[in-house]
Amino acid sequence: MGRVAKKRGKGVGRSYQTAGVGSRVGKARNLPFLAQSTRAPLYSDAVAFERIFDLQFEPRDQLEQRQKKLAQIQALGHDPYPREFRWTDTPAALVDKYSQTPGVELEATKSEVRVAGRIVSLRLMGKAGFAHLQGAGKRIQIYVKKDVVGEQGFQLFHLLDLGDSIGVRGHLFRTKTNELSIWVEEIFFLSKALLPLPEKWHGLTDIELRYRQRYLDLIANEKSREVFVTRARIIQELRRFFDARGYIEVETPMMHPIAGGAAARPFTTHHNTLDIDLYLRIAPELYLKRLTVGGFDRVYEINRNFRNEGISTQHNPEFTMLEFYEAYSNYRDLMDMNEHLFALLAKNITGSTTVKYGGAELDFSKMQRLSMREAIVKYWPAAAGEAPTCEKLASPGGAQEATRRYNLWAKGAGAPYAAAKGTLTNGEWTGLLFETMTEDKLVQPTILYDFPTDISPLSKQKPEDPSLTERFEIYLAGMEVANGFSELNDPAEQERRFLAQIAQGGEEVPKQLDADYIRALCHGMPPTAGEGIGIDRLTMLLTDSPSIRDVILFPLLRPEGGESSSTSDAQGA
Repeated sequence: MGRVAKKRGKGVGRSYQTAGVGSRVGKARNLPFLAQSTRAPLYSDAVAFERIFDLQFEPRDQLEQRQKKLAQIQALGHDPYPREFRWTDTPAALVDKYSQTPGVELEATKSEVRVAGRIVSLRLMGKAGFAHLQGAGKRIQIYVKKDVVGEQGFQLFHLLDLGDSIGVRGHLFRTKTNELSIWVEEIFFLSKALLPLPEKWHGLTDIELRYRQRYLDLIANEKSREVFVTRARIIQELRRFFDARGYIEVETPMMHPIAGGAAARPFTTHHNTLDIDLYLRIAPELYLKRLTVGGFDRVYEINRNFRNEGISTQHNPEFTMLEFYEAYSNYRDLMDMNEHLFALLAKNITGSTTVKYGGAELDFSKMQRLSMREAIVKYWPAAAGEAPTCEKLASPGGAQEATRRYNLWAKGAGAPYAAAKGTLTNGEWTGLLFETMTEDKLVQPTILYDFPTDISPLSKQKPEDPSLTERFEIYLAGMEVANGFSELNDPAEQERRFLAQIAQGGEEVPKQLDADYIRALCHGMPPTAGEGIGIDRLTMLLTDSPSIRDVILFPLLRPEGGESSSTSDAQGA
């Protein structure tokens, strides 16, 4: 994000500065359309001119035509931007409730309904007309007759366009074709769509347009709307699961004085008043564990995290994670709980523990368990020679030798290459080989456990093998969706590992010791297990969405007019 200038000048507030009010007023005819309001301005002309951005929207001809219609609607006595509409039902609620109700029964009751929605189809026929209103994800037909709504109401109906929002009062009936419809007795103008829906909007397929203008995507694509409704349900289910187990939901800082909690490159900003640099949250881990020290034995947070790294179908710089901590438990307790949690989520969200994702059928009713070394052995490519044993991988230099043999085969086979940077420890070689060779093979739900200590600075070591930690990750469809471990609560050992991280250097490791976290551990943290679950990736899996951008309402994109992002940005690297 960079530092913000302390004094307001160049850059800050610049859009509202002008060379002089008089020069703008004198060229009123050339002002952009936003300055030519059809109603009384909230500000004086001079102030309004100063506040206007020079926006040019296309298609210009339709925009100007719709502006004229808005002026005509105002001339009929309608507020061009009314403040409310009291509705009794949504289009979706009426369709759900009355889809099977016979027309005779509807005519007998003639119960009054008041419905609002966006016009998505429009058909005029002399002194009558039909339209479809869309709202809450479904649409319902309306029938407007001049003799019923009156001359002024029918004039309003003729001035409407696709995309406009209206309210109607009337009763339900069925047409001769048996379509559920509203017999309109009164029309209420709610909002004019000055810009039309995009061409072929019924199936908006331009990926970049869908991501950049999500509001159009939500109007045009029912599947997109369902994805985000499902995302909200997933979060509700997660809250219900943890609340029922005595967890407390909390909020921790999003701006940190020290970047920590995970190995990632942070975004930086600056607080002017305190004159200090701050880092956007990489992970809430260290703050949540402070709460465990303070006596919150079961605590969770659904949090936004920021990592200044690459963009792909599985990565977005801003993402959402559930992170939770449970005192008096270890990583095996959480592994057992996750098997129950993921099966329950799949069942409650999709109706089955078998979920389709891409070309795979994921069975959430069971999870295979593999240590990291076992996974390397199991998925070692046969053409690369004899697979290493777990004992060989554990021996000094064993993982490096296995990686060398794998890379020799990968060069000729066109497989991913395990590129090492600098001098690596045996545990780091093991992690590198796993990520390169094995990660994408874990399609069915898998709990991967026993990570090398060298790549797990916050995890407790296994007492029988200090080279490994009590850590696990959950993989689905080749993606990591969860990471958990028995928390390291020895302050001296934690300080040693932090200092080793700092000495290692690099953009993805902390630059200074978090002394307050060490102080918190010195006050005593009970045996604790903690975990983070990626909400975005979990939503991808449960909605069969191929890209993380399909499940984030407003994903990060290049600025409009920059280098094309249709492939690297919109579809994912």
